[in-house]
Amino acid sequence: MRRTIIYTVNLTRNYQVGDQVLPVLRETNFSVRQGEFVALMGASGSGKSTLLGLLGLLDRATSGEYWLEGLAVFTLTQNELSALRGKRIGFIFQNFNLLPRLSAWENVALPLSYQNGNYSQEEQRQRAKEALARVGLNHRLDHYPMKLSGGERQRVTIARALITNPAVILADEPTGNLDSRRGEEIMRLLRELHQDGSTIVMVTHDTSIAGYANRICTMRDGVLSEN
Repeated sequence: MRRTIIYTVNLTRNYQVGDQVLPVLRETNFSVRQGEFVALMGASGSGKSTLLGLLGLLDRATSGEYWLEGLAVFTLTQNELSALRGKRIGFIFQNFNLLPRLSAWENVALPLSYQNGNYSQEEQRQRAKEALARVGLNHRLDHYPMKLSGGERQRVTIARALITNPAVILADEPTGNLDSRRGEEIMRLLRELHQDGSTIVMVTHDTSIAGYANRICTMRDGVLSEN
């Protein structure tokens, strides 16, 4: 049986708006096993991006428990969360979040450069080259983001997500800034990565994109349900 990567118990996130408490995520129980490809669907404001942010250690829950690879995330300090996020979580963003003054390989290698000198520049370049090869961009190593198409930029983002061999890849509307043809190319790539063993949790509002996942969950008014 494949091990559990993500496990939450009554995970809740509230926001203070003036004198009122706004519940955005309500007592969510959610688990993901190694090798799954899970799509989180829902309208804007449903809580899906809030849940993804909590899973990615970008935010803290108001209450509840979150376990990542058996580690009690809710007990960690901010520094411990940052270190864990850099090593065990890969992010794919809708807006790419690439640094314009860095080449493709330098953007991909960024997660390694943050790891306290554990990798030399030559090691970083080699690892980045291998990651870019996995997404079909090994011929674009030294190109800057402005010289790449939208689809190529998203491939660089995916390579960056892969470079630390993370426990889980979190994708937030990965085709949101792409036309339909390039969006389909990216989704085929994500499906190939899943078939190769990657664990993926993806937020989308598009049913055709969600169809690439092997499991679909829906969020409505902060409540998660299985389809």
